[in-house]
Amino acid sequence: MNLPSLHDIEDAAQVVYREFAATPQYAWGLLGQKLGATCWLKHENHTPVGAFKIRGGLTYFDQLARSGTLPQEVISATRGNHGQSIGWAARAHGVACTIVVPHGNSVEKNAAMRALGVTLIEHGSDFQESREHAMALAADRGAHMVPSFHVNLLRGVATYWWELFKAVPELDVVYVPIGQGSGACSAIIAKRALGHKARIVGVVSAHATTYADSLAAGRVVEAPVTTLLADGMACRVADAEALAILQGNIDHIVQVTDLEVAQAMRDIFACTHNVAEGAGAAAFAAAMQEREQLKGQTVGLALSGGNVDSAMFANVLHNQ
Repeated sequence: MNLPSLHDIEDAAQVVYREFAATPQYAWGLLGQKLGATCWLKHENHTPVGAFKIRGGLTYFDQLARSGTLPQEVISATRGNHGQSIGWAARAHGVACTIVVPHGNSVEKNAAMRALGVTLIEHGSDFQESREHAMALAADRGAHMVPSFHVNLLRGVATYWWELFKAVPELDVVYVPIGQGSGACSAIIAKRALGHKARIVGVVSAHATTYADSLAAGRVVEAPVTTLLADGMACRVADAEALAILQGNIDHIVQVTDLEVAQAMRDIFACTHNVAEGAGAAAFAAAMQEREQLKGQTVGLALSGGNVDSAMFANVLHNQ
């Protein structure tokens, strides 16, 4: 895979900025006190779909349009944020969009996708089963299957790391949650493009360890998914292309439990009054796990999304 260059990222940023402005990053004092280090939080919860994924959807469809290959229908699978991204971009280009989600998926993410004009299909017990069903549907209908990991998604997602690295050149280390890998791979791409010094630490759920296991083994290793809170990281099978990019470019991996993620969600709300979904809080959970090693450093965290169901968030806040 030829990774996006600095020119590609700058070009992608212009595509993204037609829809919304660069998201903010703030050095929150209270978060810094908890962490014992300067703590910058990149607010991807402030995009029009409440998560970073929209950037990739916009550039994926822009590349289809530029090449004259826009399809009549796209199909994809998601736990929610990727589906909103594809739904938003498909609507903007007048393309029909069907998204497959597993049974028991987030009620509010499902509603948000439908509000974008998505035809939603519930199938399977987890993301992998939904993905396989979506691929079969696309083949049967002759529709375009939008993957969860692709270079034209990466070029858009990389714009948020490009924004953060440019805004805070003094960053020593960044923590990035890993679901299907686009966020972490895009951090690597932006770091390389800008020649930034920051170490990149990947964060996985301790209840969905395929990327941790696969990086350790040097090959894709399937792992069960039991997380109840971090649905954005609930991946059972690592993507081989993502794994190839991450291998050797991630400083290390931190595994965070649902209990640690819940505490991070509470901390982010108390310290910034921003809502973080489970995957969106995972970076802070990981940094807190390693806080003794971070003293005196400048830390960058991705608040990658804020799309948590109201009832779940209320429960997290209540059960302190």
